[in-house]
Amino acid sequence: MSTGNPDPDPRNTPGLEPGGGVPPGETPPAEGSTSEAGPRHASPGGWSKGPLTAILVVVVLVAAFFLAYALLL
Repeated sequence: MSTGNPDPDPRNTPGLEPGGGVPPGETPPAEGSTSEAGPRHASPGGWSKGPLTAILVVVVLVAAFFLAYALLL
């Protein structure tokens, strides 16, 4: 299977001025597209339990530190 260049040749594209500009009121040519835009694998959803637990432990320890510091003043 052979596919050609998806971008049009600027010399054969109607509506383009010399140098590639577009005159007022003219719609520029559409972009070329490819059949594969990127990977097709599903990304994991949500946070995993390990990092979320570690964050919660750090938050609780910091809160306990400031509570103990406030009580000892």
